Amino acid sequence: MSLFHNRKAVLIDLDGTLVDSVPDLAYGIDEMMQQLGMPIRGVDAVSEWIGNGVERLVKRALVNSMEGEPSEMLFQKALPLFEASYAANNGQHSYLYDGVEIGLNYLQQQGYRLACVTNKPISFTQPLLTIMGIADFFDVTLGGDQVINRKPDPEPLLTAAEKLGVDPKQAVMLGDSISDIMAARGAGMPIICVSYGYNHGQDIRRQERHSHHPDAVIDSLAELKSLI
Repeated sequence: MSLFHNRKAVLIDLDGTLVDSVPDLAYGIDEMMQQLGMPIRGVDAVSEWIGNGVERLVKRALVNSMEGEPSEMLFQKALPLFEASYAANNGQHSYLYDGVEIGLNYLQQQGYRLACVTNKPISFTQPLLTIMGIADFFDVTLGGDQVINRKPDPEPLLTAAEKLGVDPKQAVMLGDSISDIMAARGAGMPIICVSYGYNHGQDIRRQERHSHHPDAVIDSLAELKSLI
């Protein structure tokens, strides 16, 4: 029997799994950088930095690196600039990945309860899902600012399962990154990853540590029919 059979819920990441939101995020970051009188970072850099929440993205842009910390004064000046720009352009350049609507329709038709679980703040998440036309698929939508600990901590997944009224062991995680894998492992859920996600520029199929290896990798959500 498949690892994914006899499940009741599917918890799904947003950025890099359902929606390519890099164009909007990069626009917000570059506008923030221009207002600060600093060099713009561009789409390629931003695509490697996302996945750990807005605050971490802004800090990475300020130091132009995955690691490191900007001064607190600079960060506090930069964050509202990014938030204002991103809020004004949220969903304007983003798009659904191929197969997303097919996959979501299939899961819904099969009777799975669905939750969108993201590190993105809920104030950005809900409008983006609505603009993309997929908000109604989800019984629960959980933003990163609605929990104490974000992914890779398992708290968001456990919280979403509780809100769905489902035992975490009866749920499956669907994501695109090591962060999603770690959260799923901590929550005791199997995880399916998409091959096209961000994952800080690393191929999700080539995770060296076994605990960070997905249980399955798909190229499109349309392939869920063969797994679940």
